[in-house]
Amino acid sequence: MRISLYIKVLFGYLIFGVLGFIAIAFFSSNMTLRYLVRDRADQLYNEANMIAATCRERYSGSDIRIDSLEPQLSSIASYFDADIWIVEQQGKIVFRSDGKSSGALIENFDPSEQGRGRYVIGHYYELFEESVLTVIAPVSANFSTYGYVVVHQSLSGIYEVRDKILNIIYMTFLIILALSLIILWIIRICILQPIKQITIAASEYAAGNLNYELKLHSEDEIGYLADTLKFMAHELSNKEADQRKFISNVSHDFRSPLTSIKGYLEAIIDGTIPPEMHEKYMKLVISETERLTKLTASTLALQTLDAKGNLLDISSFDINQVIRNTVAAFEGSCQPKRLTFDLIFGERCFLVQADMGKIQQVLYNLIDNAIKFSRPDSTVWIETYERREKIFVSVKDSGVGIPKDSQKKIWNRFYKSDTSRGKDKTGTGLGLSITKEILTAHNENIDVISTEGIGTEFIFTLPKGGGSRG
Repeated sequence: MRISLYIKVLFGYLIFGVLGFIAIAFFSSNMTLRYLVRDRADQLYNEANMIAATCRERYSGSDIRIDSLEPQLSSIASYFDADIWIVEQQGKIVFRSDGKSSGALIENFDPSEQGRGRYVIGHYYELFEESVLTVIAPVSANFSTYGYVVVHQSLSGIYEVRDKILNIIYMTFLIILALSLIILWIIRICILQPIKQITIAASEYAAGNLNYELKLHSEDEIGYLADTLKFMAHELSNKEADQRKFISNVSHDFRSPLTSIKGYLEAIIDGTIPPEMHEKYMKLVISETERLTKLTASTLALQTLDAKGNLLDISSFDINQVIRNTVAAFEGSCQPKRLTFDLIFGERCFLVQADMGKIQQVLYNLIDNAIKFSRPDSTVWIETYERREKIFVSVKDSGVGIPKDSQKKIWNRFYKSDTSRGKDKTGTGLGLSITKEILTAHNENIDVISTEGIGTEFIFTLPKGGGSRG
């Protein structure tokens, strides 16, 4: 059975209360009693010494004179609620402040049993039915001991004082415990209830209800957690919408060539297309299959770029040389339109730090687009230049341009502007998406500047890798 966090906190609070009460009842009781006993023993011991000093002044020979001391001793005994005895060295009681007859002999009387301590607790030679606190002060003169002043006090009085102090401590503890309930209530309102709301929201999001609204506004860590969870749900919702759109676009772009292939083959089989035209339409079928192959490769490339933990093979290489090699691969594509390339390099060699294979793919996509949409007998300009710690690469054509309202959409997967669809039927709409993903993986940027009827320029950045050479 799952126990809520609030029940756990409440249970912990009750355990704290019980253990706190036990600790006070045991430790505080013992410490308070020890303190009171030591304090009272010190008081009685001082009084016993004062009485012993008075006795030294009033003795004659070996006899202690107590006649004149009796009122004073009785007064002191009454004040301290104690019994004061004067005992001879042999153990004979010669005075008792409690009014009982004196002259009794304490059997086995040995004051040295007290040791170095100032007091003893017990029944004092079994002369008392209850435990008493006893202090002893010797009556000495001329290096001789004539007797002892023995003061007894019942522990019941000390227990009463201890209990009064403990009652104050108990009341204070109960007040603190009651006040701490306010803290428990604050914890419930400010922490536990928001956590419960966050838990419910997380369960809704996990169940697929990404539109669930988490109504929690706070400026602390709980609020930050709630905002993070809401942001995550929003991003997941957008991601889900993107996935649906992606699947829809993939289905659309796969369906078109597949429909063409199916139609051409059925027409060949049922004789709609005469045998002398078979070669022409078979070439069209091959063209459509090549389009499907290119579309599949581009989709897999995007999937690789999207995968978590995708690692780039970073190395230092000459971007100018990579541009020359890539341009050379397009010589055949340029001939039908009689296009030329103009390479403008700020330095003979620019070293960059990046994944060379991925950057070759970026250049291929941009140059392929430039050739595709350039007018016949025009030029494609490719320029590299340095600014601060970045190398800028520009690919510019003088083609049809991109409409202003489409310039932000060209990075979307499978997006094709109307101009693109009018001029090119073989594109997948993934080239610029792949280009954007690659540069984002490098933590670099790409921008587009385009004017309809004049041309388009793509500019991207790469980090410098070891400087440049002239």
